[in-house]
Amino acid sequence: QVQLVESGGGLVQAGGSLRLSCAASGRTFSSYNYAMGWLRQTPGKEREFVAAISWSGGNTYYADSVKGRFTISRDNAKNTVYLQMNSLKPEDTAVYFCAASKRGALGPYDYWGQGTQVTVSS
Repeated sequence: QVQLVESGGGLVQAGGSLRLSCAASGRTFSSYNYAMGWLRQTPGKEREFVAAISWSGGNTYYADSVKGRFTISRDNAKNTVYLQMNSLKPEDTAVYFCAASKRGALGPYDYWGQGTQVTVSS
């Protein structure tokens, strides 16, 4: 089993920044080279892809809506993945989930965190 715990969400004004963290744990997490992703969801909408990173960190992927503003990174020694969010907009308001995949950075994802709320005020 793999456990993913997100942190770092909160309330921020438009134009501000937040850094989300996702700490992974579990006996099986070290057994696979998991790619990691961040996705977000707002009420009444489908969960949407935000960013993803390969196990090595050598490949990163971003949704067009966040490209140039968000940066995904990871520290495998700490089993942690980060999402640095700059120039935040009200439309970035959502619950942000991190996810782990055995099959590739773009999923499908095998494990999910519980989510962290990000609210951007105008």
